[in-house]
Amino acid sequence: MAKIKKGDLVVVISGRDKGKQGRVLEVFSETDRIVVEGVQRVTKHVKAGQSSRGTRTGGIETVEAAIHVSNVMLVDPETKKGTRVGYRTEEIERDGRTRTVRVRVAKRSGKDI
Repeated sequence: MAKIKKGDLVVVISGRDKGKQGRVLEVFSETDRIVVEGVQRVTKHVKAGQSSRGTRTGGIETVEAAIHVSNVMLVDPETKKGTRVGYRTEEIERDGRTRTVRVRVAKRSGKDI
Protein backbone atom coordinates (compact mmCIF):
# COMPACT_ATOMS: atom_id res chain seq x y z
CA MET A 1 0.00 0.00 0.00
CA ALA A 2 1.43 3.37 -1.01
CA LYS A 3 1.83 6.10 1.59
CA ILE A 4 1.30 8.85 -0.99
CA LYS A 5 -1.72 8.77 -3.29
CA LYS A 6 -3.14 10.83 -6.15
CA GLY A 7 -4.64 14.09 -4.90
CA ASP A 8 -2.50 14.32 -1.74
CA LEU A 9 -0.84 17.62 -0.82
CA VAL A 10 2.93 17.09 -0.53
CA VAL A 11 6.02 19.22 0.15
CA VAL A 12 9.33 18.66 -1.65
CA ILE A 13 12.17 17.99 0.83
CA SER A 14 15.15 17.76 -1.55
CA GLY A 15 16.23 18.89 -4.98
CA ARG A 16 15.97 22.18 -6.85
CA ASP A 17 12.30 22.66 -5.88
CA LYS A 18 12.90 22.11 -2.14
CA GLY A 19 10.15 23.70 -0.01
CA LYS A 20 7.50 23.84 -2.75
CA GLN A 21 4.06 22.36 -2.09
CA GLY A 22 1.74 20.85 -4.66
CA ARG A 23 -0.91 18.23 -5.35
CA VAL A 24 0.02 14.78 -6.63
CA LEU A 25 -1.22 14.43 -10.22
CA GLU A 26 0.00 10.91 -10.99
CA VAL A 27 1.60 7.97 -9.15
CA PHE A 28 3.87 5.40 -10.80
CA SER A 29 4.02 2.65 -8.16
CA GLU A 30 6.23 0.30 -10.17
CA THR A 31 9.08 2.87 -10.32
CA ASP A 32 8.28 4.69 -7.01
CA ARG A 33 7.91 8.03 -8.79
CA ILE A 34 5.19 10.69 -8.68
CA VAL A 35 4.23 13.80 -10.67
CA VAL A 36 3.55 16.88 -8.52
CA GLU A 37 1.73 19.95 -9.80
CA GLY A 38 4.14 22.88 -10.36
CA VAL A 39 7.24 20.90 -9.32
CA GLN A 40 10.15 19.63 -11.49
CA ARG A 41 9.04 21.61 -14.56
CA VAL A 42 11.10 20.77 -17.64
CA THR A 43 11.02 22.04 -21.22
CA LYS A 44 9.87 19.51 -23.77
CA HIS A 45 10.20 19.89 -27.53
CA VAL A 46 7.04 18.65 -29.23
CA LYS A 47 7.08 17.79 -32.92
CA ALA A 48 4.86 20.01 -35.08
CA GLY A 49 1.58 18.49 -36.21
CA GLN A 50 -2.04 19.36 -36.81
CA SER A 51 -5.11 18.97 -34.65
CA SER A 52 -8.43 17.76 -35.96
CA ARG A 53 -9.51 21.37 -36.61
CA GLY A 54 -6.41 22.09 -38.70
CA THR A 55 -4.56 24.29 -36.21
CA ARG A 56 -0.81 23.81 -35.80
CA THR A 57 0.46 22.11 -32.65
CA GLY A 58 3.94 21.56 -31.27
CA GLY A 59 6.84 23.74 -30.21
CA ILE A 60 8.45 24.11 -26.81
CA GLU A 61 6.25 23.29 -23.81
CA THR A 62 6.95 23.19 -20.08
CA VAL A 63 5.62 20.09 -18.34
CA GLU A 64 6.00 18.47 -14.93
CA ALA A 65 8.43 15.56 -14.79
CA ALA A 66 8.27 12.68 -12.32
CA ILE A 67 10.27 12.82 -9.09
CA HIS A 68 11.12 10.03 -6.67
CA VAL A 69 8.65 9.47 -3.85
CA SER A 70 11.48 9.69 -1.26
CA ASN A 71 11.98 13.37 -2.13
CA VAL A 72 8.52 14.41 -0.89
CA MET A 73 6.62 14.36 2.40
CA LEU A 74 2.90 14.44 2.99
CA VAL A 75 1.63 17.77 4.39
CA ASP A 76 0.06 17.56 7.85
CA PRO A 77 -3.55 18.86 7.68
CA GLU A 78 -3.19 20.65 11.04
CA THR A 79 0.33 22.18 11.02
CA LYS A 80 0.68 22.56 7.20
CA LYS A 81 4.24 21.16 7.43
CA GLY A 82 5.75 17.90 6.21
CA THR A 83 5.01 14.79 8.22
CA ARG A 84 5.72 11.08 8.20
CA VAL A 85 2.82 8.70 7.64
CA GLY A 86 1.63 5.97 9.98
CA TYR A 87 -1.30 3.57 9.90
CA ARG A 88 -4.08 2.73 12.32
CA THR A 89 -6.42 -0.23 11.89
CA GLU A 90 -10.13 0.19 12.52
CA GLU A 91 -12.96 -2.30 12.74
CA ILE A 92 -15.93 -1.19 10.65
CA GLU A 93 -19.24 -3.02 10.86
CA ARG A 94 -21.39 -2.86 7.74
CA ASP A 95 -24.26 -5.12 6.69
CA GLY A 96 -23.65 -7.36 9.67
CA ARG A 97 -20.00 -8.04 8.72
CA THR A 98 -16.92 -6.53 10.33
CA ARG A 99 -14.07 -5.35 8.12
CA THR A 100 -10.63 -4.12 9.13
CA VAL A 101 -9.61 -0.89 7.41
CA ARG A 102 -6.20 0.79 7.47
CA VAL A 103 -6.37 4.55 8.00
CA ARG A 104 -3.44 6.87 7.22
CA VAL A 105 -2.38 9.00 10.20
CA ALA A 106 0.00 12.00 10.34
CA LYS A 107 2.84 11.27 12.79
CA ARG A 108 3.34 14.99 13.58
CA SER A 109 -0.18 15.72 14.86
CA GLY A 110 -1.88 12.32 15.04
CA LYS A 111 -4.75 13.47 12.80
CA ASP A 112 -6.28 11.33 10.04
CA ILE A 113 -5.23 12.11 6.49
